[in-house]
Amino acid sequence: MTGGSRGIGRAVVLRFAREGFAVLFTYKSNIERAREVAKEAASLGARCVKYVQMDLSDLDSIRSAVSEIASSAPYINVLVNNAGILHLDSLETASVEDIEVVVKVNLLGTIIFTKLVLPLMKKAPWASIVNVASIAGETGNVYASTVYAATKAGIIGFTKRLAVEVAPKVRVNAVAPSFVETDMVREFLSSEEKRKQIVDLHPLKIIIKPEDVAEAIFFLASPKLSRAVTGHVLRVNAGRFT
Repeated sequence: MTGGSRGIGRAVVLRFAREGFAVLFTYKSNIERAREVAKEAASLGARCVKYVQMDLSDLDSIRSAVSEIASSAPYINVLVNNAGILHLDSLETASVEDIEVVVKVNLLGTIIFTKLVLPLMKKAPWASIVNVASIAGETGNVYASTVYAATKAGIIGFTKRLAVEVAPKVRVNAVAPSFVETDMVREFLSSEEKRKQIVDLHPLKIIIKPEDVAEAIFFLASPKLSRAVTGHVLRVNAGRFT
């Protein structure tokens, strides 16, 4: 699980912990928050919990993390590629440096990390990859940048092609959430008026929670619940399509 110390990632870690999985997740910099999530996961029934520092924009960091993971786990059943960064600047105003970081973290780093852990997944009796994409990768009419949308569209294409390449040993799917209430988007929910604007964008008239996305991810990861599903993008969007 990449990016497991907050938001959607934390919810996923805890969802798998409740089922008694051994859980390993990465974090970028906040080790205290990672420790808190690990402690909570253990209290919920995780068979064991480990957290590893990794920066998806840094190839050496990715390699180091994979080496540490490989020394801890003989195989991996489930990989959830969740780590990412939100980007809001238009293409004209974004710096080249910021563009490069967003592409590295949201797309290139995810692809490389997946490539490096695939050998561990192929050792498992069953294996499933779930990528966290976004509604931004399917429609241009969202409050996110061109660069962010491009990376999430890339994740969708990556999901569909990889599903073909690694079948039948590994299933590969994605979730494409709409606006999810996490600390990354706190500024958009800072008043009742702003919350209502977000709610009104969605036909179900709700704000999606990290736990909603975690349930969808668990469904796609489970060989019991979705054994015939691969190459699919599950929209967790409360009915929003634009």
